[in-house]
Amino acid sequence: MNLRNEKTGYGVLSMGLHWLMLLLLIAVFATMELNDIFPKGSTGRAGMKTWHFMLGLSVLALVLLRLLLRLTDTAPVITPAPARWQERLGKLMHVALYVFMIAMPVLGWLILSAKGKPIPFFGLVLPALIGQNKDTAHWIKEIHETGASVGYVLIGVHAAAALLHHYLLRDDTLRRMLPRR
Repeated sequence: MNLRNEKTGYGVLSMGLHWLMLLLLIAVFATMELNDIFPKGSTGRAGMKTWHFMLGLSVLALVLLRLLLRLTDTAPVITPAPARWQERLGKLMHVALYVFMIAMPVLGWLILSAKGKPIPFFGLVLPALIGQNKDTAHWIKEIHETGASVGYVLIGVHAAAALLHHYLLRDDTLRRMLPRR
């Protein structure tokens, strides 16, 4: 298996980053969804929030790496070729996912900045992006929370489309992203 993409499938780098992003996104969502099992003000809740921030920023770092890889490598062809409208819809979905994976961590970073809180990243404290402002923090948080709901839908539709291609359309869309035997 090659490091870079081939005509028939994605390379180890693209596949690894794709599945690592999925695991990271699951962890990011889990840290917020499970946050409520700890009482407000507890160390456990603070820990979950800190992990949420750090994992979210990890998503940002990896998505930038994925974009660089995507711009410098060609995507394998789908066999049999999908209809033009499916291709366009697929590209639109990928753009939406990339916007989501960039915007959400940046919004989180902006929230912490506007709240005047430190931005933790695995032992580092990142600089604030904007000045402290409680009202700004509130409306950015609203956008961030709405974005999380949109993210569930985007990821669900992306997964459903891969399964639809595999089981109903019987093309190699999904197989291209799986390790070859």
